[in-house]
Amino acid sequence: MAAGKGVIICQNKKDAIKALNSIFNDKAFGSAGNKVVIEEFLEGEEASFIAVVSKDKIIPLVTSQDHKAVGDGDVGLNTGGMGAYSPAPIVSDEIHQKILEQVMQPTMKGLIEEGSPYLGFLYAGLMIKNNEIKVLEFNCRFGDPETQPILLRLKSSLVNLCLAAINNTLDSYDIEWTQAHSCGVVIASKGYPENYESNKEIQININDENDTKLFHAGTKYENNKILTSGGRVFCATALGVDLKEAQQNAYNLVDKVNFEGAFFRKDIGYKGIK
Repeated sequence: MAAGKGVIICQNKKDAIKALNSIFNDKAFGSAGNKVVIEEFLEGEEASFIAVVSKDKIIPLVTSQDHKAVGDGDVGLNTGGMGAYSPAPIVSDEIHQKILEQVMQPTMKGLIEEGSPYLGFLYAGLMIKNNEIKVLEFNCRFGDPETQPILLRLKSSLVNLCLAAINNTLDSYDIEWTQAHSCGVVIASKGYPENYESNKEIQININDENDTKLFHAGTKYENNKILTSGGRVFCATALGVDLKEAQQNAYNLVDKVNFEGAFFRKDIGYKGIK
């Protein structure tokens, strides 16, 4: 495992050789880099499709889109995710149905036929171009940071949703969502996604509000102080009547958090707004 950072997008042969040197000689990913897979370069927009699955029953969550690259405009090293927004316009109603029929349901059927029916959150990372879908990965969990904007839009009970999956009653469960858009911006430590600094004291100046939430990630509480303890420290998440308002509200929340070396992308949600 490479902590979500094991993928390097190479634009040319020179970049590929540099990446292989970094993995094999410099041990950038430790023992996780003892073997590499060279894959087809996929063009398009990436989207996350997370669903609750119970054997042959499925409830898709609302769609979202992550921003993997560390820098504005999707440049630089891949990270575990620098922010996300929901819904993802790239996933039209037609694409949504195609994902269910061509990706999720065949996967569930295959697992049942192999004697391993699935229970839990199943997350497909997808590349979409010209209404065609390619699967990048599956995860047996929520996606981070896509889940934060998704959960801010959830009106019904997450606990009851999980219980319905456990009790195999998903087909009769009604999940409720707000029509508002949401946006989440990751606040990271200097040096992330490579070697980053820790133990920086954090100042937070916010009030509880229904349409914003500051999700803690790489933090710890020590001697009555909140300190950084990871590469991705927070996800500042907010709702809005549209994506532009949600984006503005999220960045307003980012401005209320401060620690030495803090940085964040300044363009989370730009694809959806465009």
